[in-house]
Amino acid sequence: MKNLARVFVLIFLITALAASAGMTAGKEIKIGGLFALSGKAANVGITTQKVANMVVDEINKKGGIKGAKLVLVVADTRSEPGQAVIAMKKLIDNDKVVAIVGPTTTGEIMACIPTIEESKIPVVGCVGGAAPVTPIRPYVFKSPQKTSSAVARIYMYLQKKGIKQIGVMSATDKFGEEGLVLLRQLAPSYGIKIVADEQFDPNDSDMSVQVGKIAAAKPQAMVVWTIGPAGAIVTKNARQLKVPFQIVQCHGQPDPTYIKVAGSAANGTIMPSTKLMVASQLPNSDPQKKVELAFIKEFNARKIGELSTHSGYAWDAIQIVANGIKKAGTDPEKLRAAIESTKNYVGVSGIYNMSKDDHTGLNSGSLVMVTIKNGKWVMIK
Repeated sequence: MKNLARVFVLIFLITALAASAGMTAGKEIKIGGLFALSGKAANVGITTQKVANMVVDEINKKGGIKGAKLVLVVADTRSEPGQAVIAMKKLIDNDKVVAIVGPTTTGEIMACIPTIEESKIPVVGCVGGAAPVTPIRPYVFKSPQKTSSAVARIYMYLQKKGIKQIGVMSATDKFGEEGLVLLRQLAPSYGIKIVADEQFDPNDSDMSVQVGKIAAAKPQAMVVWTIGPAGAIVTKNARQLKVPFQIVQCHGQPDPTYIKVAGSAANGTIMPSTKLMVASQLPNSDPQKKVELAFIKEFNARKIGELSTHSGYAWDAIQIVANGIKKAGTDPEKLRAAIESTKNYVGVSGIYNMSKDDHTGLNSGSLVMVTIKNGKWVMIK
């Protein structure tokens, strides 16, 4: 009888511990994947979804999370902020996800902020802009570098090259607006003066007029702040006008689409990038090299597509969420706190160290400057 009582006590304790962790062996843990699978950001969003599936498969192959299967529930934002809100509410209210990875663009996640704050569900965005985490919002995180880190990396390079006068071309969307603000704000710290700035609609098919106005100010370099095909169009326009200055793109452009659209005009342009684009060129002492080469091998084996600087963001976001669940379970507040305490996670996009004051966990050191030579990505040393 005593032995039987001990068994019941043991069963009770195990059940209680599993419940307190928010999971039970053999059950499923649902996380949302909110991606732009159609619309102007689909070239990034579709690959992001495929990578998200890849990392979930890898986690489940290794036993899931404490015996529970990780399930990714995917929703399409259509690259539209309003639709992103609708899709997020469905993931939370209908699908009962415990966390969300995504969305794809800054405008989408900014539209979702009220929903996130009301639901108190942790969200790790795959967006380039810093606005979602500036100021810090308790339940909002992101895996890509902040815009300020990319601006700093560009300015460090320009300063090293003795470039002091630049022109700026920026898109009129949220991402472009944030880039322009930070380029202006940080320029004096690096001894750089913006002698001209022009804006363009990211859906425009020709920006020659704006490029011409920049050229008239005679800068030593032109920094272009946009994602998608618009960056390549600016580069082509600049080459057609035979501008004499260096063309610098932002951290959203290291992508095969940029080279395809710009063609030979892309050669010689430079930009900050995650190390993923030049993984084989990294020294063996770099702790990310092994992680990135393994990622690339699986990425290629699955025939996901062409590698871009965006490819690793969903991988890192889901790994960070999964690590948080392993540590704290699925209770929203405990999971949020666990994500916030991420330390020394060696990811594809950088080595993450988050805190209550930093919901990205990456600095400018996670980026390298790259250029394009004969249609290939080359790290600038």
